[in-house]
Amino acid sequence: MPPSGLIPVAEALDNLFALVDPVDVEWVPLDKAAGRVLAEPVVARRDQPPFPASSMDGYALKGVEAMRDAQFRVIGESAAGQRFDGRVGAGQCVRIFTGAPVPEGADHVMIQEDVHRDGALISLLEDAGDKSNIRPAGTDFRAGTTIDPPRRLGPSDVALLAAMNIAEVPVRRKPRIALMSTGDELVMPGDTPGPDQIIVSNTFGLKAMLEAAGASVRVLPIARDTKASLITAFSLAEGADMVVTIGGASVGDHDLVAGVTADLGMDRSFYKVAMRPGKPLMGGRIGSAAMVGLPGNPVSALVCGEVFLRPMLNKMLGLGAVPTPRREAVLSQSLEPNGPREHYMRAVVGPDGIHAFDRQDSSLLTVLTIANALLIRPPHDPAREIGDTVPYLPL
Repeated sequence: MPPSGLIPVAEALDNLFALVDPVDVEWVPLDKAAGRVLAEPVVARRDQPPFPASSMDGYALKGVEAMRDAQFRVIGESAAGQRFDGRVGAGQCVRIFTGAPVPEGADHVMIQEDVHRDGALISLLEDAGDKSNIRPAGTDFRAGTTIDPPRRLGPSDVALLAAMNIAEVPVRRKPRIALMSTGDELVMPGDTPGPDQIIVSNTFGLKAMLEAAGASVRVLPIARDTKASLITAFSLAEGADMVVTIGGASVGDHDLVAGVTADLGMDRSFYKVAMRPGKPLMGGRIGSAAMVGLPGNPVSALVCGEVFLRPMLNKMLGLGAVPTPRREAVLSQSLEPNGPREHYMRAVVGPDGIHAFDRQDSSLLTVLTIANALLIRPPHDPAREIGDTVPYLPL
């Protein structure tokens, strides 16, 4: 059981999934579709290739006649984009290039290395063999072939859509996310901090993470530790599908987010999760927007982004309400028993297995930049030895 007042990570994620739904569909030009999530089936408008096409440079002729030392008269040429319009008869052939339409009457292409040409005559240096060197029409796909959603479109998908003669693509619009850092101690990068201030970093790391995953992210001005400043900041988030606050969600005298959001009518779903790092996590809804309150420590915020925000965003993009898939690796070190909270340890996965860093303080961004994984320790996980298999999230 988790410590009193804390809910398990899986329960918190289920509560957060309940706060969001897939966003609307929009149509974008094909050259803007890479990285977007396909929202509706797309149907090919033609066969590919649209005609029998040569897969080699050579000579198109009748396969039954293609025997060693046989001779053929060259009656024309077929190139990509410029076919031979006639028909190949007995004893005839057409010079053909890769990708060009195979002329009527021909069913075999002799590669040019197996042919000797003398003016308008060729003689074959080899038998035809079993391979025709012709790609039949529709070998790749037929008119009516569909690409089905949901699917995050990569370069090969965009190329396939182009070949299908698709100029515009139905995709989920980018979810609008507003990020709000809170705290008198924060200043923006490039500003001059006072002796007791630090540079805000969480906001920019989360922005990069969420934009790479398909969101449109707005960074709001830093909200100071006053109710008036927080209320103003929330007013600037109008129109967002999700509002993410960073810091101010704990229980100290200067942590005001929970109280201000309650005053603004937030329907809170939960508060505090049994995880390390990231215990002071809050979720709920303000008006039509989901609201997630993240802890202020840099690593805590970014780990919560991986564990909670990225899966929420995937649901908004129509990719389903599922946790980030876990992988497994063998330990290359021994580990002490874990405590009552699920622990996401910064680690490196390499050829010898997975190794967690000794320093796991949630303020250490330098360790996170070296890590390529979060090693997951379940609550009350016993001591682990070298060679044990453990779950992790890739970074």
